[in-house]
Amino acid sequence: MKVLDHFKTITQHKLLVMKGCFQLGLYKQGLLHDLSKYTPEEFFTGVKYYQGTRSPNTAEREDKGYSAAWLHHKGRNKHHYEYWIDFNVLDPDHILYLAPMPDKYIVEMFVDRVAACKIYNGEKFTYADPLAYYNRGNTGQFLHPYTRKMLVGLLKMYEAKGEAYTFHYIRKKILKNIRK
Repeated sequence: MKVLDHFKTITQHKLLVMKGCFQLGLYKQGLLHDLSKYTPEEFFTGVKYYQGTRSPNTAEREDKGYSAAWLHHKGRNKHHYEYWIDFNVLDPDHILYLAPMPDKYIVEMFVDRVAACKIYNGEKFTYADPLAYYNRGNTGQFLHPYTRKMLVGLLKMYEAKGEAYTFHYIRKKILKNIRK
């Protein structure tokens, strides 16, 4: 049963992100979003650690000390900030280089976080959930300042003004000059 439950969860998530990306004109990103979750490297780990209330990668990390599925996933999906982290060979005082994410991937990351909160929180979901999820983690320290400012700004706007307003803002102000 875990196989079907996990498949349904990742597919529901993918469809929510796809819907959000389509609303924003990011058709290719919507179609391609998280396809690696269906690969054996990620899918079977997801089944093994499936709980339905949080990412199976977190459970794998707790069990093994790391998540092989996550390492596979983040290296193939540009909407994850970890994709944009490299070693810094130019500045020995800063081991990591945090590259700024292109706007279209910041937007996809935002939509991804909203969709994940909708899936995991279900009927209890509120517009405040994605920002609260961000604030619970250590994400900010690993984001380029531009990426952090954009993501946090969108999460705060979403909490304060809701989805329709935030999506309209993204279409008109952020993505207006990006070739889709």
